[in-house]
Amino acid sequence: MDEDKRKLLAGYVDGELSNEEREAFEREMQRDPQLRAELQEFRKLKEVTSMVRYADLPDEVWESYWQSLYRKLERGIGWILLSIGSIILLCFGLHQGLHGLYIDPTVSIWVKIGVTALGGGVIFLLVSFVRERLFAYRHDRYREVTK
Repeated sequence: MDEDKRKLLAGYVDGELSNEEREAFEREMQRDPQLRAELQEFRKLKEVTSMVRYADLPDEVWESYWQSLYRKLERGIGWILLSIGSIILLCFGLHQGLHGLYIDPTVSIWVKIGVTALGGGVIFLLVSFVRERLFAYRHDRYREVTK
């Protein structure tokens, strides 16, 4: 069987053909008994492959994975680096946005320190809030319950 017929056969079994292609393919099946036999084989193959599922790892394997020191360090270091990177980039953006304030000699040093502390505090709280929301989302027991 040529490659074009195989593609049409796969599309027919999967229901991906347009009406014209489907009708032309069905006419071709009327004429070709080998094509009908191949269609039956494809349908059996699709049925078998649709029942195949990956086996989940046993709970003991997952428990040992989640208890491992390397996994804990890996996640901890990843979150620390993500947080630090976010804070640095957000502080840099704050500094660039307020650059005119910082270079103006008429603005008191206390105002500059206050604005910097306020902006830095907001950034730290923002990063902390985002981490907390991600944590809560991942541990929500009812996340997959639909209304």
